Amino acid sequence: KLSKNQLKKLKKKREWEEGREARKAKRKEKIKGKKERKREAKEQAIADGTYVEPTPKRIHGNIQVPITFIFDCDFEDLMHPSELISLASQLTRAYSDNRNAKYSAHLAVSSFGGKMKERFDGILAGHYESWKNVKFYSEDFVQVAEKSKAIMTSKNGGVIRGSLQRAKRDGGEGSSEAESELIYLSSDSDYTLTELKPYTCYVIGGLVDRNRHKGICYKRAMDRDIKTAKLPIGEYMEMNSRSVLTTNHVSEIMLKWLELGDWGDAFIQVIPKRKGGALKGKCENESSAEEDIQHSDNE
Repeated sequence: KLSKNQLKKLKKKREWEEGREARKAKRKEKIKGKKERKREAKEQAIADGTYVEPTPKRIHGNIQVPITFIFDCDFEDLMHPSELISLASQLTRAYSDNRNAKYSAHLAVSSFGGKMKERFDGILAGHYESWKNVKFYSEDFVQVAEKSKAIMTSKNGGVIRGSLQRAKRDGGEGSSEAESELIYLSSDSDYTLTELKPYTCYVIGGLVDRNRHKGICYKRAMDRDIKTAKLPIGEYMEMNSRSVLTTNHVSEIMLKWLELGDWGDAFIQVIPKRKGGALKGKCENESSAEEDIQHSDNE
């Protein structure tokens, strides 16, 4: 038997669903009214001789590079409804970051289905179907990696530019098309990334769990005999809190590295200030400066 509180919530949810079409119509009417007012204002300005043609917005093009970020969304059973909502928002943000980045990666979402797909099709109105440079697959990340390799090595797979090009020129371990790798990112890995490689798929665990399921992404990769690696946060940053990052922060950090070629700069630009992150060199310099001041005061 449902409690009064549960019945109240069900009623509220039912009323919300029933009012969906009305809200949609209201939004359309609001947009229509806004366009009409804008048109009338323009006509009035033209009649008054005060109209000034707006400067067209400059479109910033980005460069496609042959790297793929795969978001592994096969953890739905481990998340609460609110956490699924958070993950959907993170995926949306990751898409936006990639679209606006100087160097754009290929994006792929694996194990896409269930409640996540229901949310994208329903509340998010299926907008993801028009996203550019993103593929959604029901298959798992290993199968998606094979499909992504075919995309990266195709005619429109991208060009080696930015930090990928510099790393290759400086004698880095840049992969060739035939050496495409699959790497699952996990903070539990014993291996640390020093650079990103072309024609490589980097898997990001699509899991929001408030750290309840520690090591699950690492175990998932090990069970499939997949290579793992972690971002070099410890080598560059002093953190005041745990270094577990959201899905979109991980992808944004890698996008920044593609542009800047410096992990420290990438971390400092992306990691939220609330986590208290600071570059290690900066911390050491500040500590040294404080010691000098104290020494001077004691003299």
